[in-house]
Amino acid sequence: MAGPLLLRSLLSASSRKSLSSHLVRLPRLSRGFLAGPASAAAAATTELNSCLEPSRLRNVAVIAHVDHGKTTLMDRLLRQCGADIPHERAMDSISLERERGITIASKVTSISWKENELNMVDTPGHADFGGEVERVVGMVEGAVLVVDAGEGPLAQTKFVLAKALNYGLRPILLLNKVDRPAVSEERCNEVESLVFDLFANLGATEEQLDFPVLYASAKEGWAYSTFTKDPPAGAKNMSQLLDAIVRHVPPPKGNLDGPFQMLVSMMEKDFYLGRILTGRVSSGLVRVGDRIHGLRSKEFGIEKIEEGKVVKLMKKKGTNMVLIDCAGAGDIISMAGLASPSIGHTVSNTEVLTALPTIVLDPPTISMTFGVNDSPLAGRDGIHLTGGKIGDRLMAEAETNLAINVLPGLSDSFEVQGRGELQLGILIENMRRERFELSISPPKVMYKTENGQKLEPIEEVTIEVNDEHVGLVMEALSHRRAEVADMGPVAGNVGRTRLSLTCPSRGLVGYRSVFSSDTRGTGFMHRAFLTYEKYRGSLGNVRKGVLTYDGMIVGEHSRDTDLDVNPVRSKELNNIRAAGKDENVKLSPPRLVTLEEAIGYVASDELIEVTPKAIRLRKRYLEVNKRKAMSKRPKG
Repeated sequence: MAGPLLLRSLLSASSRKSLSSHLVRLPRLSRGFLAGPASAAAAATTELNSCLEPSRLRNVAVIAHVDHGKTTLMDRLLRQCGADIPHERAMDSISLERERGITIASKVTSISWKENELNMVDTPGHADFGGEVERVVGMVEGAVLVVDAGEGPLAQTKFVLAKALNYGLRPILLLNKVDRPAVSEERCNEVESLVFDLFANLGATEEQLDFPVLYASAKEGWAYSTFTKDPPAGAKNMSQLLDAIVRHVPPPKGNLDGPFQMLVSMMEKDFYLGRILTGRVSSGLVRVGDRIHGLRSKEFGIEKIEEGKVVKLMKKKGTNMVLIDCAGAGDIISMAGLASPSIGHTVSNTEVLTALPTIVLDPPTISMTFGVNDSPLAGRDGIHLTGGKIGDRLMAEAETNLAINVLPGLSDSFEVQGRGELQLGILIENMRRERFELSISPPKVMYKTENGQKLEPIEEVTIEVNDEHVGLVMEALSHRRAEVADMGPVAGNVGRTRLSLTCPSRGLVGYRSVFSSDTRGTGFMHRAFLTYEKYRGSLGNVRKGVLTYDGMIVGEHSRDTDLDVNPVRSKELNNIRAAGKDENVKLSPPRLVTLEEAIGYVASDELIEVTPKAIRLRKRYLEVNKRKAMSKRPKG
């Protein structure tokens, strides 16, 4: 198995071992919350014997734009409070997170600081994983907004901040990477003003606008209340940030004497414990052995899902999971004992018959069709080939990831709706590693119609490139219906230009690889969903035709039309000796296509063949005559 497999995968023979040996391997959970085993904690006999008073608790989310230093900051906070960090980016426990250097799933841990318990939630910064932010921000009473002091607030900073402000949180602003040579006190003041303007534009209250500010270098492991590049020797730590969290984040409101209620915000599956449900206790106390049931809201009222008892109570401490005897209102815990409740459902005492308000997520903006692989090379690499297995896997994903919708289609196909091509690409990559074979359609934007007018999703794009690449980038984006909102030099970086644009989501599909090539790897681009606007018209020509052999794409044509070729046909021989016969024939090396490049490259009449060992491009209809007949059919 490559990396921690998703626990929705099939039970392997190797996992049918004794309970004790399995519990040692519990970190092989999928969504990354359990970095350490529940039962390994039992082996360590670590227990919390008393419920914490809500006044000693602080629930805090760490939110930021991607690559602004959230996960590194979490490492330093854990070390500051005595946790044993096995490696850098300890909170990134999923293999794809470590490989790509991004946070994909939200994770919870707790640290102790001066008689207080701080429940910290590490969230993704990429807008494609915004559903992870939306479903955990309701668990916390405060947030630490991490902003790169050199780059300032960017598109996804706005996205995550808007979610925090909508829930009434009062963020603490942490200007990170102040130790960089280009960052000065004037630059920090400028970034602070930009953040203030962002708060105001997002409708922040007067209390939220009065946010505390700290200056930090997460890489060096310190945070300070005033601007400095070299704090005193005794202050080169995270103490001031931890003190600020205790001082500015209010304790959770909860009644320990009330009946137990908890809204499920995260869920994992374990082969022996069953479903492990994670959430914040809204009221009351819960102990191991208590009778509980699951509830969910329906149009006709409250539906009882299942009744059972608490088998295990667990809590993440640092990088380990520990067993606890009881938990009280305001705390964030995990429990096992129920097999049916899922994210958004309420778990409560059996006498409670009211459900807590459910989580409201933004709607998906893009969709792809997953189907059975029926190419000539099908069945050579994978194990899970049938539409039934693909459907079961997708339904299990939709159960734990509310930002994804799965709709059954025709002939063993399924429409998967999500936030962006990166989010769906991560799902496809996980399925590859679980030995699935499938065919994937190109992404389709999900349009809306209001008052008879066609609307499409528009994204806010921030681009920073060298001056010599500005013209090339703007020309490419003009074909993709982008509109420039702002343009100017980058503070502290001579010869760099920052562009702020709005562009249709369909125009950005596949552009990242083109952008990287155009800027020779020196530019960066970030995007986040902005709003739905009037349809901007068809895109310009952004791709050439392809060369096909029996429906499989083997190359790119020099023109805009497709061409059927036979690359294996031998050259007819004759008795005439050519002058250059003995010269070496130089062949261009094949172009290896990554999954992200394939998703952005395929046209509407093409598919991506995904297997554990290969990614291939093909036509939807393999036969030439059928392709010609379908191309003449009127589009409706």
